[in-house]
Amino acid sequence: MPIVQLTQQLIPSLQCPDGKLRIEYCDRDLPGLVLEVRRNGGSTYQLRYKGKEDGKTKYAKIGRGDVVSLAEARKKARALKAEIQLGSDPRAEAEAKKAVITLDELWQHYLAYAKPRKRSFTRDEQLYRIRIQGKFGKMRLNQITRHQVQSFHTALLAEGLAPASADHHLKLLKRMFNLAHDWGMFEGSNPVARIQLANPDNKVDHLLNDSELQKLLTVLHTDENRPVCNIALFLLSTGARLNEALSAKWEHIDRQNRLWRIPASTSKSKKVKTIPLNDTALEILDHVGTEGRFEDVFVNAQTGLAYTTITRVWHRLRGKAGLPQLRLHDLRHQYASLLVSAGQSLYTVQNLLGHASPVTTQRYSHLSAKTLQAASNTASEIIREVMRTKQAA
Repeated sequence: MPIVQLTQQLIPSLQCPDGKLRIEYCDRDLPGLVLEVRRNGGSTYQLRYKGKEDGKTKYAKIGRGDVVSLAEARKKARALKAEIQLGSDPRAEAEAKKAVITLDELWQHYLAYAKPRKRSFTRDEQLYRIRIQGKFGKMRLNQITRHQVQSFHTALLAEGLAPASADHHLKLLKRMFNLAHDWGMFEGSNPVARIQLANPDNKVDHLLNDSELQKLLTVLHTDENRPVCNIALFLLSTGARLNEALSAKWEHIDRQNRLWRIPASTSKSKKVKTIPLNDTALEILDHVGTEGRFEDVFVNAQTGLAYTTITRVWHRLRGKAGLPQLRLHDLRHQYASLLVSAGQSLYTVQNLLGHASPVTTQRYSHLSAKTLQAASNTASEIIREVMRTKQAA
């Protein structure tokens, strides 16, 4: 470990002796600064110091010898020595950073957490496997920066991914980092926080006017595919989700109390949910023809099994009604709009739809405002009528 007067001119001539893999040249002018020269020709500036807590000799890397000048190395070494005098330990901090788990490791914890709790975890698997893993999987959580995540999101949009789909990647990353913080696996800031979504308001409503609703109902009451038409009518009459209807079983139907109990295993919230059955819904159940014959309510007559999808037939039905953009989920929105337009409160609609938060139901607030305006106009008409009567008298 020779001590030499390091100069910028001397450094290129320093060699590693034969029979050794590396050698350290100590700077005479700045004790602790060493230049490690390796047999392969590479060199690295380091600061050698003793840890205050354990008294062990440690090294803090400063930079490569072919990149950092001697003057810069001395400047950084002096700054590190000052930090060490104040109680800092660069080596321990570097080792702590390396101890932070990678995103791939966090993903395994997230997957174990999400599988029993999130029905759509397979979608998360797809998002992570196809795009996120290749970009960030091997990186430690403290290495992922907000700029990198922002650039990743921008690249997804540039490749033609729909804004909502690109946003789903950000939402998954944000959820993973939040959980890592909650679990004590990561103490840094969430790099996804404050990154603006490309499509923050992606709610799509295809609400039908009276004429369009009449066309749809005509098709659903006359088309030859009665089972699928009954399912669509049932969705429109109950505001249920498609998966809830397709999973409905007769044991969950309480005709006497006019209730349909949806078990936690089927409900999106994973909580037991109860839907009141109105007259129209009960009439549909009277016509499906499966009660007492099958366990499931909506059964495919050709297979004798419950329906798992009706997408193809639905596309034909909506085209026949002249409503090519109408989604099955829009029937749930239509049910809610009918209630609000009839004067029902948003609180009532929230409970009927099973929304956990009133914020979700706020999308129908504009319809509620129209109903209130109509009610207010009633008072206006009464006032005008009184004035007309007085003037006539």
